[in-house]
Amino acid sequence: MQKDLGNYRKSYEKSELMEDSIKENPMEQFQKWFYEVEASEGVDEPNAMTIATIGLDGFPKNRVVLMKKFTFEGFIFYTNYQSEKGKAIANNPSVCLSFFWPNMERQVIIKGKAEKLAENLSDGYFESRPVGSQLGAIVSNQSEVIPSRELLEQELKKLEKTYEGKSIERPDYWGGFLVRPISLEFWQGRPNRLHDRIRYTLQEDFDWKIERLAP
Repeated sequence: MQKDLGNYRKSYEKSELMEDSIKENPMEQFQKWFYEVEASEGVDEPNAMTIATIGLDGFPKNRVVLMKKFTFEGFIFYTNYQSEKGKAIANNPSVCLSFFWPNMERQVIIKGKAEKLAENLSDGYFESRPVGSQLGAIVSNQSEVIPSRELLEQELKKLEKTYEGKSIERPDYWGGFLVRPISLEFWQGRPNRLHDRIRYTLQEDFDWKIERLAP
């Protein structure tokens, strides 16, 4: 089986990324781009990001997760700490995040270190989730092999009866990660594949070095 995709072509012409128009702090630049993507209404989930980790088997693995907050400190998402992803981060906290917003012809690639979020912050977010999502976090042994979908749904029904009318506490194996960036690359598509690439790199004095990369 084969399919030749060599004739797939697109010219990127929607915007540009020039040094005289960027922010000095990359998180401010990220905020600017994120708000522009939000306002464009051309992406269902602008907070969807790919996270790459190095697994316990030595292989890199990418998957899409949802960013739930960003601050000057970094990027926050939530997961099961005992999942494949959680175990990989515990073993090697160096991760890579990427956002792809095709309607704006933009990417952001972030290298950083992941650390567990403070428990009270994970508690606060867990309490804000719908009950179904709270129970889903409890019933799912994320990344483990299960015999069937039916068993998962049966276990969920049992939990619904157990917690009916009761508050649900966050399980200690579920919570947030904060990814503190050490570099952020902003990629803007341009004609003739001469894309704009601006990289911010964190320095020892905590200032950010800004460089343009060849496309």
